[in-house]
Amino acid sequence: MDSAAGGGGLTAIRLPYRHLRDAEMELVSLNGGTPRGGSPKDPDATHQQGPPAARTTTTRKLVLACMVAAGVQFGWALQLSLLTPYIQTLGIDHAMASFIWLCGPITGFVVQPCVGVWSDKCRSKYGRRRPFILAGCLMICFAEIPLSTAGSRFRAAIIFVLGFWMLDLANNTVQGPARALLADLSGPDQCNSANAIFCTWMAVGNVLGFSSGASGNWHKWFPFLMTRACCEACSNLKAAFLVAVVFLLFCMSVTLYFAEEIPLEPTDAQRLSDSAPLLNGSRDDNNASNEPHNGALPNGHTDGSNVPANSNAEDSNSNRENVEVFNDGPGAVLVNILTSMRHLPPGMYSVLLVMALTWLSWFPFFLFDTDWMGREVYHGDPNGNLSERKAYDNGVREGAFGLLLNSVVLGIGSFLVDPLCRLMGARLVWAISNFTVFICMLATAILSWISFDLYSSKLHHIIGANKTVKNSALIVFSLLGLPLSITYSVPFSVTAELTAGTGGGQGLATGVLNLAIVVPQIVVSLGAGPWDALFGGGNVPAFALASVFSLGAGVLAVLKLPKLPNSYRSAGFHGFG
Repeated sequence: MDSAAGGGGLTAIRLPYRHLRDAEMELVSLNGGTPRGGSPKDPDATHQQGPPAARTTTTRKLVLACMVAAGVQFGWALQLSLLTPYIQTLGIDHAMASFIWLCGPITGFVVQPCVGVWSDKCRSKYGRRRPFILAGCLMICFAEIPLSTAGSRFRAAIIFVLGFWMLDLANNTVQGPARALLADLSGPDQCNSANAIFCTWMAVGNVLGFSSGASGNWHKWFPFLMTRACCEACSNLKAAFLVAVVFLLFCMSVTLYFAEEIPLEPTDAQRLSDSAPLLNGSRDDNNASNEPHNGALPNGHTDGSNVPANSNAEDSNSNRENVEVFNDGPGAVLVNILTSMRHLPPGMYSVLLVMALTWLSWFPFFLFDTDWMGREVYHGDPNGNLSERKAYDNGVREGAFGLLLNSVVLGIGSFLVDPLCRLMGARLVWAISNFTVFICMLATAILSWISFDLYSSKLHHIIGANKTVKNSALIVFSLLGLPLSITYSVPFSVTAELTAGTGGGQGLATGVLNLAIVVPQIVVSLGAGPWDALFGGGNVPAFALASVFSLGAGVLAVLKLPKLPNSYRSAGFHGFG
């Protein structure tokens, strides 16, 4: 803690502001008042003490404050496993089903960056993140209730699409502030454990959500949900989403109660844009060599023993001159993200290209995984006769079970990413993950061909899955968990490493990286259905093309990604959505 005494007994105390690495908050005590952490018996305590340790949160509170991640992920898991099949039971053609998923990438592109900026500057007395978490969770509840309603097919389809889009909007509203809250509460020595806690809650939510999707007994436990207009599959969906609402409200309440936030002062909200350092990075780098050291530490904070007594006034004046007015409207946020692409470090362009190809290979699987199990493995049809519909429902539930296994491997893999990157380097680990996706997506095409051949060879075309093919498909689902854990973490850590010298522009660089995620998702949402229809329907064409993209991503990762030191530092875990 550094202090400077000026005329009139003015004492300035600087505390590191953990969410933005280089920003600082100043708490001013007039007339020589004792600052926080000082001893009232020793008026010179502030001069004798060194820089304060960042406020840490107990592990118990950190665990409970992250619980909302499980509630949100529960809904995501249901959405990923059940909604594409349910869309088709409402009469929406398979070729058009992928269009419904356009909302996810669109809201991810627009909502997440804006909510991130707004929560950074929020001055609510309840904190910066909790108001957005509360609003987003309530939106999720209102979105999931329409998803569980039923009526005529046309009416149900309209309500379903509206609820689906609102659910994506709400999920993107919660996830950014939830991750930021974790960073706010954890101290510098808690980063790895905090990421592990967040990963664990996401894994718990996934396991519970996919377990709910794999269960076909909800209509037995909640028989009142079945009506003439709502069959077994419909009532199972209704019950699962109603349970998701209750679980989310519980998780949200725990998070809001145990997450203790310090409200942001109005004067500090004006200095929370990290766009300027990235956009003016070259200028700052040129000026850095001409500036005196002034007690600067590697983490961007200052050493009080080397700071002149009048540095507070000088810093205040320079801040007024250098801080640019930042319009935090949606248009301004997006413009800042787009314009910052011109100022990215050279290696970031390769990262963006590999990331785009990576998500071109992943998103078809997210859209059609359970549908593939119901159609190609179980040979069912959501709009066929009774036996075909039953086979399709069984396949969808088996696919949800496969996603449950995928989540277990994903949770385990998230703890292996750090040691793997330290052993082999982030570039090679990312490349291997893409080659693994290539093999797995190619395996889905091969399994589809084998399954169809076995089905066609039967005299009476017995509907159902071959046991060997089904088990092989479950193995593929499980194996994809490890490369998925790498996709959720390594690109963000590589981005943080490449932009570490831009003076605090990591936030916008991550926003630019988000473009390499949402643009491929938009492309797949628009093109996957028509592409499948071009080759006669089914999911194999999209999966085969995904394998080509993953192969290209792996090759480019080896050839083009910058080589980083093996001293890997995790930048967190960024789940789907």
